[in-house]
Amino acid sequence: MFDATTYLQRIGAEGKSAPTLDTLRTLHKRHLMAVPYDNSTAADRLPASRRLAGIPLDEVFDHVVTRGNGGVCYELNRLFHALLTELGFDARTVTAAVRLANGSFGPEDEHSFNLVVLDGRTYLVDVGFIGPSYLEPVRLSDEEQHQHGCSYRVARHGGHRVLERRLKGGDWQPVYRFRPERADPAGWDLVRLDGLDDYAADSVLAGTTFRGRATDGGQMVLIGKRYLTVEDGVENIRVLVKADEYQSVVDSILAGA
Repeated sequence: MFDATTYLQRIGAEGKSAPTLDTLRTLHKRHLMAVPYDNSTAADRLPASRRLAGIPLDEVFDHVVTRGNGGVCYELNRLFHALLTELGFDARTVTAAVRLANGSFGPEDEHSFNLVVLDGRTYLVDVGFIGPSYLEPVRLSDEEQHQHGCSYRVARHGGHRVLERRLKGGDWQPVYRFRPERADPAGWDLVRLDGLDDYAADSVLAGTTFRGRATDGGQMVLIGKRYLTVEDGVENIRVLVKADEYQSVVDSILAGA
């Protein structure tokens, strides 16, 4: 059964329950550091209807919080939405299209995260993106914002808002785009995944295992055997060719589970 106290203990945020910006920042970062992104068993947990309402929230809570596993966006951000709502935050679900390697964007509903309205401002809140991306909430604004050596902004492009990220000395790069007006305060029961089947099957990354977790000042991201780290705004990428080295990185990422 969903229990906010147990959840806060899982992410190391006991006592942080007041619906303030300071609380939101603490919960967001500690969640990313404590609970890894891990899609290795996600397909086994999808409902036959491909509708998230088909998965009881308590079942997701048991998998991620009680049993200490990682998860993917529809699990981690759904749980976080429930936690924030219980703590008194105004959290709203929204879907996004992720930027692809060729610079285009995927389907509009490929990714799901939350927007939080707090003190008249809206914040992007996402604890379920493989990354690399923001460790703390990002204000819905085209003003440049700084976190742990990286810069972020939410630019306007046509009818979309585009989350953009910049490393130290680098250029702005899109992360994903979304439509804030589509955000739904009702939560995750309306999110469907069935329209993504053909796209997922045709993707060059179909069948690839994704794992990632935040560190205090950056992130570790493992996509297949491609290992990316970010620390204080500096990004490094290498391919893990030795089995023991690969397993060591997997163990490091999942150690937060």
